[in-house]
Amino acid sequence: MTSTAIPSTGARERSVTDVSGKHPKGLYVLFATEMWERFSFYSMIALFTLYMQDPNEGFGWTAARTTGLYANYLMFVYASPLIGGWIADRALGYRRAVMIGGLFFTAGHLLLSFRSLTAVYAALACLVIGNGFFKPNVSTMVGNLYPEGSHLKDRAYNIFYMGINIGAALAPIVAQFVKSTFGVHPAFAVAAGGMVISVWILWQFRRYVDPPRETTTNAATHAANAAAVAVDAPPSGISHQSAIEGVPEWKRITALIVIFLVVIVFWMVFHQNGSTLTYWAENNTDWGFIEKAGTLSNAINPLWVITLTFPLIWFWKWLDTKGLEPATPTKMVFGMTLTGLSFFVMYFAAKAGEATATGDSPYNFVVSPAWLVSAYAVLTLGELMLSPMGLSLVSKVAPIRMRGLMMGGWFVATALGNKLTQIGVFWDRWLHSSFFAVLGGMALIMAVVLLVLLKPLKKAMPGV
Repeated sequence: MTSTAIPSTGARERSVTDVSGKHPKGLYVLFATEMWERFSFYSMIALFTLYMQDPNEGFGWTAARTTGLYANYLMFVYASPLIGGWIADRALGYRRAVMIGGLFFTAGHLLLSFRSLTAVYAALACLVIGNGFFKPNVSTMVGNLYPEGSHLKDRAYNIFYMGINIGAALAPIVAQFVKSTFGVHPAFAVAAGGMVISVWILWQFRRYVDPPRETTTNAATHAANAAAVAVDAPPSGISHQSAIEGVPEWKRITALIVIFLVVIVFWMVFHQNGSTLTYWAENNTDWGFIEKAGTLSNAINPLWVITLTFPLIWFWKWLDTKGLEPATPTKMVFGMTLTGLSFFVMYFAAKAGEATATGDSPYNFVVSPAWLVSAYAVLTLGELMLSPMGLSLVSKVAPIRMRGLMMGGWFVATALGNKLTQIGVFWDRWLHSSFFAVLGGMALIMAVVLLVLLKPLKKAMPGV
């Protein structure tokens, strides 16, 4: 008597998903899993740097010392998916790796709910390990819900990306409330609670996310989209890219090196949001009825992402119908220009504040929150304009035999850019206006470099 294997619910859904035109239930399971994980992650980001400087509940560190630790944490966090994804591919499997990552995440947030410097370092180690196991593999699981070539896969990553930003927007709002009402340590415990919900959802509904392992090798875009959302970058659907034709390898590699340089500068500037822009929101912004809203300010960027993403997708498609959609290198010029301009918005905000500073300190002033909200609007639009420089581009431009190496290079560039957020140590050594001008100037210099190289980049990436 022979037995017949009964496919999982996820496998059965996968086989009919394109026929019905509907997304499988597993997508919504992973959407909720990721949303609560990002709620947990960004709660910590919103709280951490201010916590370390707090002399009462925290440790009274200087802004420079705090920023240095935070930069090192970001570097390891954004490098960890490279290792966690490799281990899941070869040993653990995706869902098991995600569950392990979730347990490390939970432990890390719980450790932060105790006031101990030893616990802080142990917590950061747990969070780095947790991110390495969780992020790349939950992203890969999204693509594995669909058969290769599915027209629904790109849309699925756009939906999944919204889950990331909903969690990221909700986190600072809840963290600010809990911190103001109960204290910072209970707020870290709430972050751990979010992670428990995330792991519970994945375990409870695991039957919807266990399709057969991918057997096709033609999955470059799937891998790229999975890796992009693994570091909270927009997937390829938001940038509306097309395929690249054959180009000499040396031209492709040179183009990608330029992309990596852009990645480094962009993340160095953009991820000031968890450090110096949070310090600004806490100490130099008059929030009216809300006192000390640095934690809350971390919700501004994801709220702008949610607001601007789909209008931008529509805009690219509208331009495409008229044959006017810019090439990827042109979009990158626009994106870096907007990134630089956003920090010049903050430069003018700081100049206005410094003109009214009281006492002996040039930092003793507050300005309207409209400055910060406006700067984030410009910065977020730049972020979305730069989405083509993500791993989807790497997967299309890199020679096939070097694709793994080039994707690894992208992760290294991302990690290095996050390490360089340590430029924030100059926050209380320079005038705030000077600090913002330096960062804005770096981004604009990179935009000019891209503009100068625009023609050769277009030749190296035709049709992209």
